[in-house]
Amino acid sequence: MNNAPVVKIGIVAVSRDCFPESLSVNRRKALVDAYKNKYGDADIYECPICIVESELHMVQALEDIKKAGCNALCVYLGNFGPEIAETLLAKHFDGPVMFCAAAEESQNDLKGGRGDAYCGMLNASYNLKLRNTKAYIPEYPVGTAEECADMIKEFVPIARTLDALANLKIISFGPRPLNFLACNAPIKQLYNLGVEIEENSELDLFEAFKKHNGDSRIPAKVKEMEEELGTGNNKPEILPKLAQYELTLLDWVEEHKGYRKYVAIAGKCWPAFQTQFGFVPCYVNSRLTGMGIPVSCEVDIYGALSEFIGYCVSEDVVTLLDINNSVPADMYKEAIEGKFPYTHKDTFMGFHCGNTCSKKLSSCGMQYQMIMARNLPEEVTQGTLEGDIVPGDITFFRLQSTADAELRAYIAHGEVLPVASKSFGGIGVFAIPEMGRFYRHVLIEKNFPHHGAVAFGHFGKAIYEVFKYIGVDVAEIGYNQPAGVRYPTENPFA
Repeated sequence: MNNAPVVKIGIVAVSRDCFPESLSVNRRKALVDAYKNKYGDADIYECPICIVESELHMVQALEDIKKAGCNALCVYLGNFGPEIAETLLAKHFDGPVMFCAAAEESQNDLKGGRGDAYCGMLNASYNLKLRNTKAYIPEYPVGTAEECADMIKEFVPIARTLDALANLKIISFGPRPLNFLACNAPIKQLYNLGVEIEENSELDLFEAFKKHNGDSRIPAKVKEMEEELGTGNNKPEILPKLAQYELTLLDWVEEHKGYRKYVAIAGKCWPAFQTQFGFVPCYVNSRLTGMGIPVSCEVDIYGALSEFIGYCVSEDVVTLLDINNSVPADMYKEAIEGKFPYTHKDTFMGFHCGNTCSKKLSSCGMQYQMIMARNLPEEVTQGTLEGDIVPGDITFFRLQSTADAELRAYIAHGEVLPVASKSFGGIGVFAIPEMGRFYRHVLIEKNFPHHGAVAFGHFGKAIYEVFKYIGVDVAEIGYNQPAGVRYPTENPFA
């Protein structure tokens, strides 16, 4: 990944001074050994300085893991633990933190060898709240060495995403298009999350684009595009302009990210973009997203943020799609009914003009933007990447600020079905269990816009924990309720 951090989790064991320190020493060693045996040692660092029993030990441990380059922390309760020192450790660590605790090993050692970490986790959680300190606590945070190793491994994508958000800049170009107020949301929450934003005019972008006329790197970029498109290179005449635009964006990122390490882009793509630039940017957006720089359409700032979260969690290419249209009844009957375990209302089509990376399309070809060409000359609407999205598991999700600057989110697991879309753009036939009710009582009821981020795989568990950690109220994280579980706004008599 070239636009997200590499995680290194410092494992610091803690011990209450009235318990044998050897419990935490031996249990930490067993935990580290279990992790290395199962996952290797690339993600973790064992803090050897001390077992933290006091505030002074806490300072020593912080200095050690900082020197070791750790950007995440696991506080491991080998026994009951010192609730002050261990929570100060979390408070003063500059990065994401998790807590887990050791289970007792044997009925044959429940006197001198009993650690009471089960009890200690309660006090740790209480003290974290007293100090207004955030920490990730697994679903069941007490376990054997092997079980705690699994918990740490599950923390890796969460920690990677949290660290990335703290070092992210979103670069946007232009205001949202007219009649796209749904993509317009207050940016106050970005600053609350620690995300920087640089808002630019599309005139700034156009000026930079013109300065790249005749750039010596354009032929090499065109060759890259030709190799990627293969037989789908249906509009070769537009590639030099697209290459010029891609170089413009890549140079802008390098020149403008400032002190931030990671970047996402919220780009303008209409209504004046086509007539002034002479093309649509969809294909370039798809290529940058394929490079690990998520690009949202229509200056959707929270869409870009959502894509970036999906990229960090999944370590894979993501996309941003309209939750677009229903599946025709005849298509459902012919290609889905009886073949897949979904009702008609579980299905829909996810679409965008051509921003999905070629790696996530079954096949692809360069085309013009059919919707825009209804009102404009076709030649200025070239540049979309069309094709059906690859079948397989997906997570549909979004983080959004409400009009009054409150964070809200949704997550749903589903899949792209191996069903031909018979349509245009980058598009797929999606299925999410109980989608009809989810659409009405989460997406509509909670006023979400039409754009949703798509990660290719089931990553809801990690994304949910990221949303919780950054401060989204759990009551504001919507998901698709199973059949028989009523939404609060669902009419009980319907």
